[in-house]
Amino acid sequence: MRMLWYSGLYTGKKADLHRADVIRQIRDGKSLPWVYVVTPASNRENILDIYRADDLKNPAYRGREFLILGVADGYQEALEVAAGIVGELYEKTGDFHLERLIPEVEACWS
Repeated sequence: MRMLWYSGLYTGKKADLHRADVIRQIRDGKSLPWVYVVTPASNRENILDIYRADDLKNPAYRGREFLILGVADGYQEALEVAAGIVGELYEKTGDFHLERLIPEVEACWS
């Protein structure tokens, strides 16, 4: 599994307090059962997916590439981060095509 990090990474309020540490620990493969990441949806029918950071270590994801758009402390905060991304998406583009806000998403679906 390969992780790419969006340069404009979205973070929840609590996750933002320890942003650098959380990112480093995710990259290092540390166990962070309370941390969630927001990624582009695994298919074009949806907009976003939410995963527990620890779940990305699952062998089922071996060989897969994830573009990390957001990091959150807890599932509720992950929902808030995802809602913020979708809100900004609609506000800036007038639709729900994530690749229009974040062009790097197109590579995830290729």
